[in-house]
Amino acid sequence: MKQTVFALLFAVTAFGSLARAADPQPYRVDIASVGNGDMDATLKATSDLLSLRKTAPVSPFGLIARARSDVDRLKSALESFGYYEATVTIKINGMMVSNPALGEVLSALPKGKDAQVSVAFALGPLYHLGSIDIDGDLPVEARSALGLTTGQPAVAATVLEAGSRLQAALQERGYGFAKVDPPVAYEAADTPVLDLRFHVELGPKVNIGEIRIEGLKRVHESLLRARLLLHTGDPYSPSAIERARHDLLGMGVFSQVSLDIGTAADDSGGVPIAFKIRERLRHAISVNAAYSSDLGGSGGVTWTDRNVFGNAEQLTLKAQVINLGGSDTTGVGYDTNATYLKPDFGRRDQSLQFTVGAIKQSLQAYEQTARTAGTTLTRKISAEWSASVGGAATVEQVIQNLTTFNYTLLALPLNLVFDSTQLAAPLDDPRHGLRASLSLTPTLALGHPNATFIISQIKLAGYFDLNHLLPTDPGRTVLAALARAGVAEGAGQLSLPPDQRFYAGGSGTIRGYRYQSVGPLFTKGPAAGLPIGGTAIETGSLELRQRFGTNLGAAVFMDAGQVSGSLKAVPGEFRIGAGAGVRYYTPIGPIRLDVALPMPRRAGDDAFEIYIGLGQAF
Repeated sequence: MKQTVFALLFAVTAFGSLARAADPQPYRVDIASVGNGDMDATLKATSDLLSLRKTAPVSPFGLIARARSDVDRLKSALESFGYYEATVTIKINGMMVSNPALGEVLSALPKGKDAQVSVAFALGPLYHLGSIDIDGDLPVEARSALGLTTGQPAVAATVLEAGSRLQAALQERGYGFAKVDPPVAYEAADTPVLDLRFHVELGPKVNIGEIRIEGLKRVHESLLRARLLLHTGDPYSPSAIERARHDLLGMGVFSQVSLDIGTAADDSGGVPIAFKIRERLRHAISVNAAYSSDLGGSGGVTWTDRNVFGNAEQLTLKAQVINLGGSDTTGVGYDTNATYLKPDFGRRDQSLQFTVGAIKQSLQAYEQTARTAGTTLTRKISAEWSASVGGAATVEQVIQNLTTFNYTLLALPLNLVFDSTQLAAPLDDPRHGLRASLSLTPTLALGHPNATFIISQIKLAGYFDLNHLLPTDPGRTVLAALARAGVAEGAGQLSLPPDQRFYAGGSGTIRGYRYQSVGPLFTKGPAAGLPIGGTAIETGSLELRQRFGTNLGAAVFMDAGQVSGSLKAVPGEFRIGAGAGVRYYTPIGPIRLDVALPMPRRAGDDAFEIYIGLGQAF
């Protein structure tokens, strides 16, 4: 009987011990620094002890197993940086993870008591590269693509990248099936040196073979054939193939363009290539809305036919209600237009656009009702440069200072544009590069009074990623700067139609000041204190943009400038606005909320202005 009782007590005690051991064991991790930021970040990202601490609770014995597996994992990470004799020491509550008594110690911890995990490293010597040999035939000029030199640190990623780089260089030279095996490393007997040997199989030199286009439904294949940057018989080049794929995707009518590249050359030495196409939905509807305290609210709808006749022609219809409230509006207005775009007009990378529209806006500066029509021929000169020329006609009525002006404007706009931001859409968030534009618009104004003038404008925006100066990831901290200047020549201030003059103030120029409120003002009459507009403008903006997490961001900014009768500083007319805002990043661009203050604040200025819209300010 006693033996039975003792056996039962032993079983209960053992079961209780096992039950405690099976409970999740909370723990804290201290990973020592090795004195190198990149290595520290890699080690922390590699450690399961750190990455799984909160998401995957473990028992005491599971914690020991996790720590033991981290030893090998972290050692491999150190080897990838060239430290092949490094050691990793992990202790839990001061005991080595190899200590057989560690399990009992952890099982005896009070419930909820954190175990203390410490990870330390002894790096040992840094290995360097010795001899670098290539086994196999290859062109002499391709060897430099390897990019490795004797004496540099034996970093695994660099060595493997060199092999991939050499293979890519050979394929660019027409050896489409060239193969570079992962290198074999030989450790020197008495020094921390690794000798490398790469094995290369060159294969035959090949060309582009048969080109197939698959998956088309409504888009005409003849359009793609005429546009295609790749032709049968061209030298084989992976980068040329990718450029052709990217060019087709940029037409705007395809949601996907993928490649199927043959695995062997045909009898003529050509590699067959298939472009597999998925067309976008033909029709699209979008809505938009914006708000600023000076112009009030606006909202509209856009309908688009992306492929009217099968040649990627685009028809876009827009209708928008504007001036819904706002301190600088006097009534509700509208802005409507229809645009037809014919791509590859006459030649590839050249488009012809026709536009008709109507606008009504009731502003403090003037009231305008206008009907417009125009055509624009645009030529893409290169990946970064484009130019356009067009003709535009406007029939309008403008009321300013209780005077009604009726005009017919005939204009010949000329534009030159540079853009190195490499963005697919204007609303995307620019993080680097430049945007610049130069426009000249000779105009004949038939009305009272008649006038002939040229409006010239230049804009330059730069985007600078500060990741090279600050401890931040690429694209997270961006400094944006904008400079703009414009001048109207050939007509005086009052002989220019009011809507053709320059104004500043508002979200597009100097935030913090009411829309069009910066510049000359009427001094008497019913419009006293209201904007006249000027014949010259100079403005600049500086904005620091910072992202937080996945979707959130913030910005601080300062805008400055003046409107006058010439491109010269006018004492007392220079205005500065400053403010801050928040950003919420979406797949179609950031949603922006800015608050800005006028500095100085003049009589009649609001204390602050609010701006809400889609996309960055510039």
